[in-house]
Amino acid sequence: MTSKAPDPADFLRERLPVHREWRRHLHKHPETAFNEHETSAFLVERLSAMGLEVAHGLAGTGVVATLKGRSPGPAIGLRADMDALPISETGVMAYRSVNAGTSHACGHDGHMTMLLAAADYLSGQADIGGTVHFVFQPAEEAAGGGRRMVEEGLFETFPVDRIFGLHNWPGLPLGQVAVQPGPMMAAMDLFSFHVHARGVHAAMPHLGTDAIVAAGALVGSLQTIVSRVTDPSRALVLSLTQIHGGESLNALPDHVELRGTLRYFDAETGATAQHRMRETAAGVARSHDVAIDFDVWPAYPVTRNDAAASRVMARAARLMPDAPPLVGQFAPSTASEDFAFMLQARPGAYAWIGNGRETALHNPAFDFNDDLIPIGARYWIEVARAALGQADATRIQAVSSSQGDDQ
Repeated sequence: MTSKAPDPADFLRERLPVHREWRRHLHKHPETAFNEHETSAFLVERLSAMGLEVAHGLAGTGVVATLKGRSPGPAIGLRADMDALPISETGVMAYRSVNAGTSHACGHDGHMTMLLAAADYLSGQADIGGTVHFVFQPAEEAAGGGRRMVEEGLFETFPVDRIFGLHNWPGLPLGQVAVQPGPMMAAMDLFSFHVHARGVHAAMPHLGTDAIVAAGALVGSLQTIVSRVTDPSRALVLSLTQIHGGESLNALPDHVELRGTLRYFDAETGATAQHRMRETAAGVARSHDVAIDFDVWPAYPVTRNDAAASRVMARAARLMPDAPPLVGQFAPSTASEDFAFMLQARPGAYAWIGNGRETALHNPAFDFNDDLIPIGARYWIEVARAALGQADATRIQAVSSSQGDDQ
């Protein structure tokens, strides 16, 4: 460590070409859940060069780098997700994905880079008090890497008082932070229906039963659960995302499979939806003389912020120079996040930071905005300072006086 770190703005401005190159390398070489082997090696190399203690292999490809201060203090975790999506990229930039059918269409390449850039700065501070664990988590995209890291002893091996997460967010101005106590993201259940019929020649449907017609009736009936069954003041999303059935143009199949997802914020709403889905399947089965099996399994819990940790992230946002005003009260997203498992295990908070663009997450044309790298890295630095109790007291007082600090 050097005796004195430079001002973070100056440091991040000077290092931006390097950090941008890191981001574009990661974008060019995306890897899906639990396959992030090259990504993990890239992270280990950069973090080790910063002089941090680096461990890897948790949840297969996870990486945790540790910065221990020279004086005692709290221990915190800062988390970024690593995995890409099984989506073919449509971008034409020089650093577009070289891995067919795989792309960083959710910005995890930028998440890793912002946290790397923050570690790049914080590792040079001689007077830090406490411990910072930089947690790079695999398999966020519906594969539960966060749960696996917790189950494999993340917080036993790397104890923390609080854990923090951050996601780039389309539709918010560049650098604007949104964080609040309570729900940020919805719970996610996954479900399947298997429709079993008596397959027959398509020209003689009266001799068998029709799995496709039954599946169609089921699709239509399921839509009434959200519109007519559950309390409209309680958010619920029921989306069918897959239908598989049939191989021949002149035969009715004997099996059709439907898959999808439920999203909600309270357990009662989720339980009501599941009960009515089962009843709906039974009714369709009777009226179409078929059998329908229904299975549902929980995937992610609600991403629910601790109030005190939310205040830390809000305070850090207010200390960001020239950033748009903090958003501290808003509707949570019905998307889901496996950072929820870490928040179940330890107090913490999860925030969104505006990427200044409108292209939706998971769009094949999505590309992380490099202008956000130094802003997001600076935000991580402010979160670490605030969580460790080392934020600039003069700036806190000035900001609190002008904006209030009730978040």
